[in-house]
Amino acid sequence: MAIRNPQSFPAVTKLSLGLPLPAPYAPRPPKNEMKTFTAAHFLSRELSWLEFNQRVLNEAIDPNNPLLERVKFFTITSSNLDEFFEVRVAGLKQQIESDVVQRSADGRTASEIFRDVCKRVREMVDRQYRLWREELLPALAKNGIHLFDYAKLSEADKTWVEKYYRSNVRPVLTPLGIDPSHPFPQLLNKSLNIVVQLEIEREGEIERRVAVVQVPRVLPRLVRLPRKDESRDFIYMGYLVGHYLADLFPGAKILGFWHFRVTRNSELYIDEEDIGNLLKAVENELHNRRKGAAVRLEVDADCPPEIYQPLLDTLELTEDDLYIIDGPLNPVRLMAIYEGDHSPELRDKAYVAPIAPAFRGAVDLFSIIRQKDVLAHHPYESFASVVDFLEQAARDPNVLAIKQTLYRTGGDPRIVGALMNAVENGKQVTAVTELKARFDEANNILWARRLEEAGVHVVYGIVHYKVHSKVSLVVRRDEDGLRRYVHLGTGNYNPSTARLYTDLSLFTAQPDFGEDATNFFNLLTGISHFQGAKKLLISPYSTHDAMTALINQEATNAHAKKPARIIAKMNALVDPEIIESLYLASQAGVKIDLIIRGICCLRPGVEGVSENITVRSIVGRFLEHSRIFYFENGGTPKVFVGSADWMQRNFFRRIEVVFPVEDPALRDRIINQILATQLADNTKSSLLNQDGSFTRPPVKKDDQHNSQAEFMALAVGESKARRAKRTAKRVYPKIEVTRDRG
Repeated sequence: MAIRNPQSFPAVTKLSLGLPLPAPYAPRPPKNEMKTFTAAHFLSRELSWLEFNQRVLNEAIDPNNPLLERVKFFTITSSNLDEFFEVRVAGLKQQIESDVVQRSADGRTASEIFRDVCKRVREMVDRQYRLWREELLPALAKNGIHLFDYAKLSEADKTWVEKYYRSNVRPVLTPLGIDPSHPFPQLLNKSLNIVVQLEIEREGEIERRVAVVQVPRVLPRLVRLPRKDESRDFIYMGYLVGHYLADLFPGAKILGFWHFRVTRNSELYIDEEDIGNLLKAVENELHNRRKGAAVRLEVDADCPPEIYQPLLDTLELTEDDLYIIDGPLNPVRLMAIYEGDHSPELRDKAYVAPIAPAFRGAVDLFSIIRQKDVLAHHPYESFASVVDFLEQAARDPNVLAIKQTLYRTGGDPRIVGALMNAVENGKQVTAVTELKARFDEANNILWARRLEEAGVHVVYGIVHYKVHSKVSLVVRRDEDGLRRYVHLGTGNYNPSTARLYTDLSLFTAQPDFGEDATNFFNLLTGISHFQGAKKLLISPYSTHDAMTALINQEATNAHAKKPARIIAKMNALVDPEIIESLYLASQAGVKIDLIIRGICCLRPGVEGVSENITVRSIVGRFLEHSRIFYFENGGTPKVFVGSADWMQRNFFRRIEVVFPVEDPALRDRIINQILATQLADNTKSSLLNQDGSFTRPPVKKDDQHNSQAEFMALAVGESKARRAKRTAKRVYPKIEVTRDRG
């Protein structure tokens, strides 16, 4: 098997970024000089994502997890599948219906992918609902949490439900008959609906009709029944409405009713060149999303073909799009069971994140950042430091300006409130708000308007590019002159999700970072070419070329017998050129460890191609979200952190920022604590096989390592003696360090 000689990869010498597109670190080898990889070397993006969702479902299946945490993962599995159908399956169906026929990187046509997806999803859904019926539901009942249909209620409960229905439910229900004068209603995306079969008498003849009742979203899917003790009993709203259908169709005989749900294409389609008001365009498109083309129909298990077939016909779907569900439709709403402060014994032990050590007890964060860079590891270390950074900037009389990217804020009043307060305090404030953050558009529109009303200068980014970067810039007048303070992160400015997502934050006052951040915001707010960057890698300008060159450099070093190693942690690996570069590096002898939470299109362990590559995924209590890229670089390691995954959209269709971690102590912490601990995880990690499946590594009971649990222990200051005892038997995968890291 011929491969390109790694000696021919140019060495990385310096960062060179020009305009409008920078010269890369090192050029890609010409195509005719490269080893040509075939479709067999790539895994399907869609099937890889489904394997990720299977790992989420595995957390619900795992009896070692507390019961309510298992229920949470059960609901997340469904939420993930919803988005998968709204975006990925919708895209496949559009490809199938288009005139363009092409194969994906793994060699499949859209029709072939769709067939494989349908088969895999059905297997997953079947396993998911067997888990619900056979394990979770009985376990909940055993622990005092019951879910009833109407027939199983006591007489006292039925009396209470009657009053509840009359006062809270009936006024918002709208029965919709279907006949020539009443066309089939436009059903909202993912809404719960009831199809009713009934008989009515007209002019002495009995006619069978079909009607639909939409269960409004304003109603809870689970209604908690009144109890004097601590037990938690619920009735499904769908069955409650079903019992009172005769009240909605007086004079008709109810023959049967069945729940169903329609999933629709939810991708936004906006031609930004032909619109004058992006805010209004996104609002209009959000309205259209709720009634986009149907892509999936879910129905109750006992729904007969004579009922669901007309639904399929009306929605222009086939039986390939039909999913028969033996359990509650839309399990996402079952999170009502989880919510509240009840049943601590059925949950993960509560964790309160401490402040990052460098900031503990600090009154003036700016004085700390002036002295040294600060790294915070969320959610193990509190996101409050980021909030404090912005709030202190808002009230500090020496701060002149704040510039901020906002992707998914969650509408947190502390983040947007700090920006509003800064305006009130006379500071210049700019917020770059991404209106097209998928499924957060409406929330971002709301807060964009409020920020504008408060006097914040709100910018919506660059045409055709989604602003996904996480950057905050504070300009302050210090005693020795103006200084720029920068926060760079891998996660969103959202304190709520920051308690659930693993991310990294870097605070720095290094002049080069401040200059780069200034140029970055000028790019987003002005009408000018990108001015380049000394430290930051910014998509779509430099990230892809830089990452490719860094990988190529490891291949060159391996050939020269220099230390060569790559460790990359991210959410997804899809880009074919990056995958090819990793294959070439593996062939050159570079050991490559990839920690990828979700999609991975690289096929590891292939003889002659990827024997030196391992891929693992960690799915646990927290959502792995940080992106970390480590290159051994001949013994003087380089570490980069940022917002970009290795996907075409992150490299070429988004504004992303990846930044180097240059402080030796912080770099060592990332390498020898964060990455090493995750590579040692044998409890929540799974290893990717050649065929695209994942397996858990074998583990002895006395040698279990859960990286997330260990990060929590480290953050709260576990005693050195206890930590030493716990880690005495640990063997980390070796990370070569042969030269001074300074």
